[in-house]
Amino acid sequence: MKSVVLVHGNPETSAIWTPLVEALSARGASDVIRLTPPGFGSRCPEGWSASQVDYRSWLVAEIESIGRPVHIVGHDWGAGHVYGAISVRPELFASWAADCGGLIHPDYEWHDAAQGWQTPDVGEEMVAGLVSLPVADKTAAFAALGMTESIAAEVASWVDDTMGRCILALYRSAAQPAMRELGDRLASRPPGRGAVIVPTADPYPGTPAMAREVASRLGATTIELADRGHWWMIEAPEAAAAALVAFWKEIES
Repeated sequence: MKSVVLVHGNPETSAIWTPLVEALSARGASDVIRLTPPGFGSRCPEGWSASQVDYRSWLVAEIESIGRPVHIVGHDWGAGHVYGAISVRPELFASWAADCGGLIHPDYEWHDAAQGWQTPDVGEEMVAGLVSLPVADKTAAFAALGMTESIAAEVASWVDDTMGRCILALYRSAAQPAMRELGDRLASRPPGRGAVIVPTADPYPGTPAMAREVASRLGATTIELADRGHWWMIEAPEAAAAALVAFWKEIES
């Protein structure tokens, strides 16, 4: 099987993938690479402006450095980065799988927190409030949202001013109609060999119906994770791994 690349989102680190990596390894997918977007668990390059286009270019460069087509999986803004990358360099990917399909639906409107981050002064206040929390409080907040205690603690340790700056810049660069336009570009040249992951209880990226419609527009299949939420890779790693491995085997057959 080809290499598998995992890309996480906001506010996260690559720790969120640990349960899925273990489940994939048990199914023979052991060549797994976790990429860490700048500012979200790794340092930022000098002069990093953290726009949607910057992250797209970062991901393309990372895959180019691997030097061979890979199976890529994106979650949250990692999915956004995947959608961006396949819109410009689809040949780099043996296949793609990404959740948050609703983000690039023609009717998508950003959720309340995102709209707050996109609003001058309001966003700065929101980010400052998050960053200033003690690590223990951040850990408890992430655990309450669905992370395990150990993963929540790892993520909380990276929530700092740099991540806050990247959150604001990224979301502001993606204010509508930016995501609708990305979806339209992808629909005009469907990249194929893809799957939209649909955790049906995820409240952030629009409705499951929107995700399925995006899959249809992109000529992709769907991987349905019934009653699973935003962190499906933590909640249901075995089911997710089984579905992904089946998808990759079909692609490679």
